[in-house]
Amino acid sequence: MTPSPTVPIPLHSLLFHYINVELLNHGADAVLAEEVTSSYTLFVFKSGKGRIYTESFSAAFSTDSVFLLPPAAVYQFESMDDGRIEYFRIAFGVFHIEDGKAEPYSQPLFPDRQELRVYPQSQWNELLAQLYVGHASRHGIEAYRQQLQFQEVIAFLLEHNMGGDQLQGPTQAVEQAIQYMRTSFQDPITVVQLARMANVPSWQFTSIFKELTGKNPLDYLTELRINCAKELLIRTESPLREIAERVGFTDEYYFSRRFRHMTGFSPRQYAVSMRQNILVKDWNGHEVRIPSNPRRILYCGETAGDISALGIPLIEKQLFCKDTPLNQELASKLSPDLIIVDHSDEKLYSQISRIAPTLAYNSRGSLNDRMLMLGEWFGRKKEAQQWLLHHNSDTLLMWRQLRPLIRPEETASVFVFHRGKRLFVMGNIGLSAILYHPDGFRPAGKVQQIMKSGRPYKEITAKTIHHYAGDRVFMMLPESAESRTAMEEFMNGPIWNNLPAVKDGFSYVLDERSWNYEDARTRVKLLSLLPTLFTRSS
Repeated sequence: MTPSPTVPIPLHSLLFHYINVELLNHGADAVLAEEVTSSYTLFVFKSGKGRIYTESFSAAFSTDSVFLLPPAAVYQFESMDDGRIEYFRIAFGVFHIEDGKAEPYSQPLFPDRQELRVYPQSQWNELLAQLYVGHASRHGIEAYRQQLQFQEVIAFLLEHNMGGDQLQGPTQAVEQAIQYMRTSFQDPITVVQLARMANVPSWQFTSIFKELTGKNPLDYLTELRINCAKELLIRTESPLREIAERVGFTDEYYFSRRFRHMTGFSPRQYAVSMRQNILVKDWNGHEVRIPSNPRRILYCGETAGDISALGIPLIEKQLFCKDTPLNQELASKLSPDLIIVDHSDEKLYSQISRIAPTLAYNSRGSLNDRMLMLGEWFGRKKEAQQWLLHHNSDTLLMWRQLRPLIRPEETASVFVFHRGKRLFVMGNIGLSAILYHPDGFRPAGKVQQIMKSGRPYKEITAKTIHHYAGDRVFMMLPESAESRTAMEEFMNGPIWNNLPAVKDGFSYVLDERSWNYEDARTRVKLLSLLPTLFTRSS
């Protein structure tokens, strides 16, 4: 019998059996459909970036990211910016040996981890390359050697990712040292001391440390100390000597030099400058000091209507979005004192934040969360609350007026062709966000899973659309000519026309520019458009 997943499995009782390895790549126009693993499956990304979605978690991936899924796991990739992605997919089985009998094992091997860690990267890459070289070996001694090569791969993963005390590798030891630095940075700390604490040679400690943090140990320590000093300078009037000592510097003058080198200001100049600002937290968790009354706000994103709904002025009409990407040179010439960017790319954020204080925003978040966050940022919390109260009241009134036209528990779905000929079903953004209401429609079929996971949308295939189609179906008319042609071809075919909603006359084709945006202004507009639509079709 396979032991309970709550009980750690001794490694000596597990048998790992290699099945196969594939090197897959998807171009910019590829359909990234949902798939199901038939065995334990290891994904190792060679290039590209995006997100992996499963029923239990979603996570970002980039080059060298590693994920392991158990058997029967549903997964789907989403490529960021529709770029090419390339990855190894390695399948293997696991058996639990007890009393001389082997039973299939299917519990998560690393339940406390989503993305797995590997170090050193060069050794890991070599192991994968050797495994792939023999991927065609399926018989005789070569197939046996391939099994041995796979055992090295799995041993490498176990060494770096096994929880508890079963295995303690150098990477875990360095991670513990990093945690110690975060809590004890004010104490005297040396690299030799940290390496000795981790029981790892100094040269290896520094190499692992840099791979984990992107910095060498002393630079990382200095950054921790300077960040703490920043807060003390703003919150207190303590002498520089005292602040330097409190954060771990023994020399006030050395502290001042390091502070200026990292910030461009002397400690006192920094304090005076920052006290004119306020500290806020953006959508991605960055703590940013912004002007208390910004006058030149530059917005880069899809939901400018959120900002205008609260009466917050933007620089002229300089709105950057997916159709007009942010030109950093132009942005700098506009001299903004605050930038709001609707993007999760940390590299892009780092570049833009050099121009002016920058806040990361998320147009795919709920309207409620977005408006309240804007209210916090701009000192308009009460206005944001009042706007939401008024909007929610108007929304409730609209649905109650439409109640005679909607059956109890009636379902609805929203579809759109985008990125060429690819088909998507909407989750918690766009038109769906207002349709799915306690007094409105319910999400249909598998759309419920999308809503539960918080996904804004999901790519599907035409053959699976019946799993997502509701009692009413809404097809968005795309802006792209290629996508519009694909939509028309699909809607003239048998799959669409055999959907019950289409047969019953409950299908709608709506212009996405008017119906499928998510900003506050569009949501208000939909409150008048929806009653007109349903009244005409009833």
